[in-house]
Amino acid sequence: MIKINVMAVFLFIILPCARIIAQETDSTKAEKDTSEMFSPFRDPASDVHNAVVEAKRDGKRIILDVGGEWCKWCHYLDRFFKQNKDVADFLHKNFVYVKINYSKENENTKFLSQYPKIPGYPHFFVLESDGTFLYSQGTGELESGQGHDHDKVLAFLKKWAPSH
Repeated sequence: MIKINVMAVFLFIILPCARIIAQETDSTKAEKDTSEMFSPFRDPASDVHNAVVEAKRDGKRIILDVGGEWCKWCHYLDRFFKQNKDVADFLHKNFVYVKINYSKENENTKFLSQYPKIPGYPHFFVLESDGTFLYSQGTGELESGQGHDHDKVLAFLKKWAPSH
């Protein structure tokens, strides 16, 4: 009889708790994945505000990567950073990297109106640690063939990295 009661407690109390913990872990992972994507639901002003706090604290500048999930060159750029760890490490050591969505679902017109016109996607804006606009960079100039050029991207990042 006691074995049955222990099993009942496990099935009715412990097991549902384990499912809740697993769901929380999955939702945290989904939030992280979403922050690495161009999301039409994110608030770019809030994201930049948070980036300014981090950039000031850590002595970094900010790069806004404007594009969308619809943009094949945006995915090429993501793949470039995954395949070029030295460039990605340099980027994250010196910059707070913020993706800004531009898509049919949300063009972020009001937010993007404070920056120069964007001729194509993806596009970078470099900001000082306090959020002041510094430079507008078309990523087409950083390409070579069907991808981004290692040396061109690294030279761009080095040019705009904060001097420590």
